[in-house]
Amino acid sequence: GYGTDHQPGDVVDAFLASLDAGVQLFDTAEVYGHGASEKILGWMARRAERPVVLATKFAPLHGRGGAKALLPALRASLRRLGVPSVALYQVHWADRDEASIPALTDALAEAVHLGLTAHVGVSNFTATELVEAHESLARRGVSLATQQVRYSLLHRDPEADGVLAACRVRGVTLLAYSPLAQGILTGRYTADTRPYGPRRDDPAFGAEALRAVEPLLACMREIGRAHGEKPIAQVAVNWLRAQPGVVPLVGVKTGAQARECLGALTWTLSAADLARLDAACAMIAAHRG
Repeated sequence: GYGTDHQPGDVVDAFLASLDAGVQLFDTAEVYGHGASEKILGWMARRAERPVVLATKFAPLHGRGGAKALLPALRASLRRLGVPSVALYQVHWADRDEASIPALTDALAEAVHLGLTAHVGVSNFTATELVEAHESLARRGVSLATQQVRYSLLHRDPEADGVLAACRVRGVTLLAYSPLAQGILTGRYTADTRPYGPRRDDPAFGAEALRAVEPLLACMREIGRAHGEKPIAQVAVNWLRAQPGVVPLVGVKTGAQARECLGALTWTLSAADLARLDAACAMIAAHRG
């Protein structure tokens, strides 16, 4: 349901283009399209001619029943995906009123012991919540594999709020969603060409906010040109790839989008490039005050 400018065939093309680029990990969640995303991804994955690593998430929705709903939800996700197990099962967010973290991690550990998932992770947890989850799982003999949060050149909160450091100390991979800042870091949107739909009401897509990021986009364009006319989306993806312990999760709706972004896998940024990008980000932070 995210946008209306793509068709089912575009989604299949995006999946196949991702496989062709060497991508194996595909992340979804039960709440994406109310289960439709899992059904579509599972249908494609079962027909794939290359290995596919599937990850999905449990939503601790209010009134659902807390941690005791996790295993039934995982089994329902497996039915929609059409597979006996997934590589990674994650808690989509923390809600202590709905379920304590120890109760959730007990359920995650049970899922591992039952063979329903190989690894477990969390998403949108604070650093304190992540540490608690890591310790609770360790008591059950299970490692916390991942923490999924928003992270990009424009959204660097994990560096400031302790999440990235907590992940690195504990060997937890940070899965970075919205690596392109919902399209801002593709250069597609300006103060004069703002998106339609829900994003138009997001302050990040306001005219003043988009003007503020223009120096960063200009820096990214220069870096892309220096590496052989690479799109700035690839610069954004490669900045994340250069961060230790971080894996970007790129959202794509068409084959063209997938090929544009995943060309990043063929080259890397230099130390000088990274320093220039950090300096440009610092200027934006100073502007925001």
